[in-house]
Amino acid sequence: MDPSATSIVDLYERHARTFDRERGKNLFERGWLDRFRRLAGAGAAVLDIGCGSGEPIARYLMAAGNDVTGVDSSDTMIELCRQRFPAQSWIVADMRDLNLGRRFGAILAWDSFFHLSPDDQRAMFAVFADHADEGTALMFTSGPGVGEAVGSYQGEPLYHASLDPAEYTGLLQAHGFNVVDHVAEDAACGGHTVWLARSTRRGNTTARNVR
Repeated sequence: MDPSATSIVDLYERHARTFDRERGKNLFERGWLDRFRRLAGAGAAVLDIGCGSGEPIARYLMAAGNDVTGVDSSDTMIELCRQRFPAQSWIVADMRDLNLGRRFGAILAWDSFFHLSPDDQRAMFAVFADHADEGTALMFTSGPGVGEAVGSYQGEPLYHASLDPAEYTGLLQAHGFNVVDHVAEDAACGGHTVWLARSTRRGNTTARNVR
């Protein structure tokens, strides 16, 4: 594993306000977000894992009628969310340790989950399952194929990793999710690789050591 994988939390905290200023607000993700909302059902409560500063995705979901619980490891990002959207719930936490003790109708990990190491990504499917009920929509982004990649943000290495698509499918199924759609490098969504799935388990309880 590349050593930059351990620096993601600190990197985003150091550059939180710059990231907020530079984050595009044109909502190229809208098509997928609308599918996600339809799959979850009208008014579903959303758990946004890696919510950043709440712009533009959480804002869009709230405007569409969804209550949002946002989680991010950056204190500064969460403080921006609290200032902008005080009626919602905003939590500083590492997604790998998330245990909120409640379930949501929709779970989103957009451009966040893919910063984790391969083993941490595998472990996240139990976290998703622990916060899902029957019918919960789950959507996340990944890389198009297995491997690690190190980009750059503000002159610092920015880590990404991806499992093989077949492994993502297997992990979803093992944790009670059916794949609804998967598009690699979607040209209509800025080249993002997107997974959309739905939980089939009522009161989902999944062993944390499933790989």
